[in-house]
Amino acid sequence: MCVCVWKEAMEVPLVNFENLDEIRINLGQGHPGNTPVSPTTAPKKDCCEDMFGEKQKLEEGDQRVVINVSGMMYETTLKTLNQFPDSLLGDPKRRIDYFDPMKNEYFFDRNRPSFDGILYFYQSGGKIRRPANVPLDVFADDIVFYRLGHEVMEQFREDEGFIKEPEPQLPKSEISLWFWLLFEYPESSSAARSVALVSVLIITVSICIFCLETLPEFRDDHTLTREVFNITLCSQNPFFIVETICIIWFCFELGVRFIVCPSKSEFFSNFMNMIDFISIMPYFITVITDLMVSQEEDSVANQNLSLGTLRVIRLVRVFRIFKLSRHSKGLQILGQTLKASMRELGLLVFFLFIGVILFSSAVYFAEVDEPETQFVSIPEGFWWAVVTMTTVGYGDMCPITVGGKMVGILCAIAGVLTIALPVPVIVSNFNYFYHRETEQREKLMMDAAGEAAANQRNSEKYDSIYSLDKSNRDWQTEKNGIP
Repeated sequence: MCVCVWKEAMEVPLVNFENLDEIRINLGQGHPGNTPVSPTTAPKKDCCEDMFGEKQKLEEGDQRVVINVSGMMYETTLKTLNQFPDSLLGDPKRRIDYFDPMKNEYFFDRNRPSFDGILYFYQSGGKIRRPANVPLDVFADDIVFYRLGHEVMEQFREDEGFIKEPEPQLPKSEISLWFWLLFEYPESSSAARSVALVSVLIITVSICIFCLETLPEFRDDHTLTREVFNITLCSQNPFFIVETICIIWFCFELGVRFIVCPSKSEFFSNFMNMIDFISIMPYFITVITDLMVSQEEDSVANQNLSLGTLRVIRLVRVFRIFKLSRHSKGLQILGQTLKASMRELGLLVFFLFIGVILFSSAVYFAEVDEPETQFVSIPEGFWWAVVTMTTVGYGDMCPITVGGKMVGILCAIAGVLTIALPVPVIVSNFNYFYHRETEQREKLMMDAAGEAAANQRNSEKYDSIYSLDKSNRDWQTEKNGIP
């Protein structure tokens, strides 16, 4: 009798031991006030003691729960599910709607491979891992369905590379907001796209002028005369006129964005704004330098010094090409790739440094006895080692002896291997940022899933009522707006 009662009790996943006295009566112990049983009832007493031990384990949550996911059976313990009481499987009030008393199991008409990752979330204590054979949108939908929470969804987004960008800070004034969107977000309106197009055109013209003015037809070879310094101030110089027009636009654009920006400190800390500021500084420094030199008529040394400074400062104008990255997704992807690959690039430089030291030393000692050799010292061989390891091979320096040629062969092979090792990692980072930027569909889908998880967290009651049709074992769902 004891074995039968115990078997019947264990057929239900959630066992209630509130009627413990009735169980004792069925086991032959009678009411607590009755006289003790005879020694012949000792086996029944042992059976009850075993049952009480099992009962304690069941109260601690060791009951086994059977979960049927579209025909695939999963079995776990109640204690595992109870770790997350706010989720669908961890909340008894929510999961009871999916219980099939005829089969003594919970039934979910969901994706079967996806449930492997869901069950692992409970078993691992909160680690979310998407199975490799499950699509991204399917698993995200199951995270929402099983109500794992908004934090889990955000963690899943980060693991998949969909890092949530912080909310942009916008000006509070309507006029400031309109100008800020006009100059800072080209995709906000057609007018903003037109302004971005004009900005790109002016940047292109400025770069072309920077290159064209170095042609021999437009360059004055008398670099030490005063006319060289005054040439940039001459109103008849077309390059100076075009450069001035470009600088006026750059200053106007930078000034408007600075006036209407929501935070002045963040404006100056932005890398792109620093590029904009650096790109216009050479013009003003050049004009000031020309004016100062024109006033010092008797100092040729000051003219030479100012000319050297002028050349260096004017070289900074080439940084204007980075202004295009504000309007080019490709340059932004390249910058993100280089930033993420700094460790690999550092390893590449370190490997090249070791190779240059080794092979320049080896080729020097291999050619040291040759009177016509070009490797007169180890530092003289640095250039040859760099050119050979990078497989450029200018041919301005080459070994003559057999030993030197053998060193050159090893240097070329080592260079190919050294460069090839970090390249796959850099390419992988580029593919990662490229697909993250171009696959807008998946990004929108993940954003929608994140909003659905956030809405679930904010809701106070369950938004769906499920009922089991026992006649055909089919679930009928009445949806009341599941996000």
